[in-house]
Amino acid sequence: MPRLLSVNVGLPRDVTWNGKTVRTSVWKSPVTGRRMVRKLDIDGDAQADLAGHGGEHRAVFVYQMDSYHYWERFLGRTDFTFGQFGENFTVDGLPDDEVCIGDRYRIGDAIFEVTQPRVTCYRVGIRMNEPRMPALLVEHHRPGFYFRVLQEGEVGASDDIVKITDGPQRISVADVDALLYLPGHSSDQLQRALRIPALSKGWQSSFQAMLQPDLSSKTAAGNPGLASEEQAPAWPGFRQMRVAHINKESENVTSFILSPIDEQPLPLFQAGQFVVLRLHLDADKPPVLRSYSLSDQPAADHLRISVKNELNGIGSSFLCNRTQEGDVLDVSAPRGSFTLRPGQSPVVLLSAGVGATPVMSMLHALAAEKSQREIWWIYGARNRVDHPFAEESRSLLKQLSRGRGYIVYSRPAAIDQVGADFDAPGHIDSALLERIGVSQGSDFYLCGPSSFLQNMRDGLRTWGVPAENVHTEIFGSLEAITPGMAQVVHTPHQPQGPPGSGPSVSFARSGITLTWDPKFRSLLELAEACDVPVRWSCRIGVCHTCITGLIDGSITYNPEPLERPAPGNVLVCCSQPSAGVTLDL
Repeated sequence: MPRLLSVNVGLPRDVTWNGKTVRTSVWKSPVTGRRMVRKLDIDGDAQADLAGHGGEHRAVFVYQMDSYHYWERFLGRTDFTFGQFGENFTVDGLPDDEVCIGDRYRIGDAIFEVTQPRVTCYRVGIRMNEPRMPALLVEHHRPGFYFRVLQEGEVGASDDIVKITDGPQRISVADVDALLYLPGHSSDQLQRALRIPALSKGWQSSFQAMLQPDLSSKTAAGNPGLASEEQAPAWPGFRQMRVAHINKESENVTSFILSPIDEQPLPLFQAGQFVVLRLHLDADKPPVLRSYSLSDQPAADHLRISVKNELNGIGSSFLCNRTQEGDVLDVSAPRGSFTLRPGQSPVVLLSAGVGATPVMSMLHALAAEKSQREIWWIYGARNRVDHPFAEESRSLLKQLSRGRGYIVYSRPAAIDQVGADFDAPGHIDSALLERIGVSQGSDFYLCGPSSFLQNMRDGLRTWGVPAENVHTEIFGSLEAITPGMAQVVHTPHQPQGPPGSGPSVSFARSGITLTWDPKFRSLLELAEACDVPVRWSCRIGVCHTCITGLIDGSITYNPEPLERPAPGNVLVCCSQPSAGVTLDL
């Protein structure tokens, strides 16, 4: 009969890793006597990172003794102690390839249900002093699993583990883990897994994403269950385009119509996407990279970008003050995941300042398809002089049977007329949305200054709008994900020390270009040395949290990830440049 060998607990602690401080509870120690197991944890235990661990479906982590022996042989080690893998329960007789999601067990006075495999992160590598460990646990089908506590009670070492109920579908922990993290996703298996009520919500969402019609094909690359991956860009690197027309949209915003110099048709982009421009400001200096949203209806003969002439903005000053019709620019393929979602719910295009550009493209697309959805165009500017696309947006709304607009000026001038130029003075907030009749069930598309985005996201959440209904586009660097580490914001900079001698590496959003130095083990480490905001979790090619757009160039993987992302994307945690690269970071 299976048996509980040890109950292990631990509280968050700070450990030093790679010169940084990491907050973690992966260190667990055996306890004597019996302990009370509660809905969210065990007495004396706590999780440091509640985003990745803990919660009702991840209350108790279980690892089995046979896997201990396996890793001792594989790693050639004899120093393991109970709690070595960060588990709460060390057990004998519950192997990952036999235990199934939904199985229920009685241990001592408590009753448990298996909910999901462990989601491995870099911290188990720290605990094991083996950076490969997150990948090895998945690759060797020994992840361990989580219990949900159905009945609280006391447990202790030597308690028998009695199975009460078999889980439906009989899919093992190891098979569910492989279904998400390893190539060869079976649609039938995904559908079976989704029929298991006990499977945690996060895993259900991942499997549902993998079943999307355009992504579940066996020939599709990448893994939408792990990360939102862009489709392969329409062309690699940069394509030369001529500035066919320049139009002043407002006091500070100028539009540029770009046509391919080879006159070959352009693949249609998705409304809301952006392009990267490689601007050659000075012949004796490296080019400058800047990202600009597309602001027009997708067309085969041109792209339109609209640029705000920022004070001290190198790229915008070059375009708005020095670029002329007929000039040739280097332009990347359109990319980005800030795009319209299908459905019938109302659409709210909510922007301020030059943030109108991507949602203007969306408004064009909705008008072109004669959408029957309720569509709101809500925009904030200082006054009429600073109000781009005023007539254009009004014209598009008139083409929509259920189109409605609302314009707010924060500093209306004396000549600005309420009802003609704008609808109300002030600022946009959730109270305004409620007052004018916007539905909480709408899909909200937000773009604008960072303070505007933060205020709107907070306000929509407080108002009760589901998080999945709020979509944002961020100018500049994306928000970092660095689990277990305090986020300290620094201005991106060149790394310390002499420059490397390898291929060039450009971080497009951060405006940094430098040469590769092999002292860095990955592009992620190079980005960290430059204080470029990054996203990561496993750091070894498992979780895809670090997925990044590869705008130009080529890379190699070392180590090889368990599953490669779709073309046009790269896992920066385990890749190095093989030629000059430009990354969407």
